[in-house]
Amino acid sequence: MRTAIPLTVLATGLACSLFTAPAQARARVFVASYGNDSNPCTFGSPCKTFQQAVNVVDVGGEVTAIDSAGFGPINITKSVTITSPPGVEAGIAAPAAGKSAITINTTSSNQIITLIGLTLDGANVSNTVGISFIGLSGILNVRDSVIRNFGSDGINFEANASSSSNSDPSQFYVSNTLISDNGNIGIVIEPAGLGPTTGVLDHVQMENNAGEGLRVRADVQATQTVKVTVSDSVSANNAVDGVFALSVGGKATVMVRNSILAYNQFGLETNGAGATIRVTRSTITGNQEAWFGTVLSYGDNNIDDNGNANTEPPNPLTYK
Repeated sequence: MRTAIPLTVLATGLACSLFTAPAQARARVFVASYGNDSNPCTFGSPCKTFQQAVNVVDVGGEVTAIDSAGFGPINITKSVTITSPPGVEAGIAAPAAGKSAITINTTSSNQIITLIGLTLDGANVSNTVGISFIGLSGILNVRDSVIRNFGSDGINFEANASSSSNSDPSQFYVSNTLISDNGNIGIVIEPAGLGPTTGVLDHVQMENNAGEGLRVRADVQATQTVKVTVSDSVSANNAVDGVFALSVGGKATVMVRNSILAYNQFGLETNGAGATIRVTRSTITGNQEAWFGTVLSYGDNNIDDNGNANTEPPNPLTYK
């Protein structure tokens, strides 16, 4: 939970950090409800939108919201951190049907995009997405955020790494984040490129989405690998699966630990020879079916009150 702090404290801290930096530096820039995009985006003269701030900040720099307002949408093409501090609600909405609130379209590999404390709301506009990662390989960090009411997906991660080398990986991390009430899937991990993809979801709530809570898909070629770990998270009341792993060509592997899969159509489901879900120390309850497909268990889950398959899946240590 985010704890509010007085804006006077925030202002003092940000001002001090500003005055210790060189005048020409753009390593840290600011937006505010009273800002103007013709301003230099300093703390004393903030910009109005996240987009203008992202345009002027140094590669690898930070954009910070001073007060609560709507600052989006954003198209990101470089490494950057965008932060809404505790006590500030920085809102971002998709600009129109078929668009994304945040589009990440990096043109070079190994870019790092970090999004902290943001509130993304799609207002149920058709075919919109909260965060769309369509660039080359890179790292996406999403923390302490809310992503809701988009016409399509909450997060769509489709990194397009051009090389199958392990030196060109795609990575994503989502933590302490609510992804709910979206018109399709909560989180889609469906890389379009050749490189390996790994990800971690920790303390993530995926709720009331019209498709799956989480979909992990590998389908570019046989050598493609997509590996995701889900821990201490909830995927509940989704219209299809809590967690779905799909393999058309490559390998899609999900580890679910200490999590809740409840009131979905399937708690856990796989499709395709290269798709596997392993589950441990989790509660699977109230689903139409607890699990289906290649779902392997360590034998220490609570599985009860589902419409079907109220038993542990096969043990991965003995499964053939």
